[in-house]
Amino acid sequence: MKIKSIKTHKITSSDNLFDILDRYIKNLKDKSIVVIASKIIAITEGRIVQLSEGERENLIIKEADLYLLKKKHKHGLFITIKNNYLTYSSGIDESNTGGYSVMWPENPQETANKIRKHLMSRSDLDSLGVIITDMLAIPLKWGVIGGAIAYSGFKPLKDLRGKPDIFGRALQYTQVGHLHGLAAAAAVVMGEGDEQTPLGKIEDISFVEFVNRNPTEEELNSLKIAPDEDLYGPMLEAVKWKKGG
Repeated sequence: MKIKSIKTHKITSSDNLFDILDRYIKNLKDKSIVVIASKIIAITEGRIVQLSEGERENLIIKEADLYLLKKKHKHGLFITIKNNYLTYSSGIDESNTGGYSVMWPENPQETANKIRKHLMSRSDLDSLGVIITDMLAIPLKWGVIGGAIAYSGFKPLKDLRGKPDIFGRALQYTQVGHLHGLAAAAAVVMGEGDEQTPLGKIEDISFVEFVNRNPTEEELNSLKIAPDEDLYGPMLEAVKWKKGG
């Protein structure tokens, strides 16, 4: 597997996302994946605001599907669930923004589909994948990693249930998360600081199964786990979530 980060100019709300892609993403190979940081998508959509602390808290609650009051957190953070994604502050972030608060893109999945269609239309490729990333924190471990908030063009999971392990024992639960593994690997190369590389390419990924279409609703739902079935379900259900929006 080969991952390359792509340096850009400082993206502002006056930029057009597809002009950025055409300017910086060159020489795409068949069966490769383009990775885009969600922040530059949100910025080009105008999903940026300057807020007082009180206004920021109101926006976090509005953007959240579910949230825990910040008094529950040692450092005063809102723990939130947005689009079935456990995060903090509804994904609203101020890093690398020049003083603005940046929300998530309006519809990340729709944007991933449009990006794939755009890049496929200008390239003579049979298959191409797209991943839109944002930060993900692992419970009980220091260090943020990249997670995927949308994707297109390949199968996100490799289902090993019923397949034998090396001793012939049938695996019962294992589904390999190619989507989030690729997002995490790309984010290590692209960086989370002042690298100014919000784009990336992943090549030579023979273990990925590409499909020449956008994900179906069934495939998108297959990535979601209900709290009562989740490994961390007892913890998620032990607290009293408030409805946002």
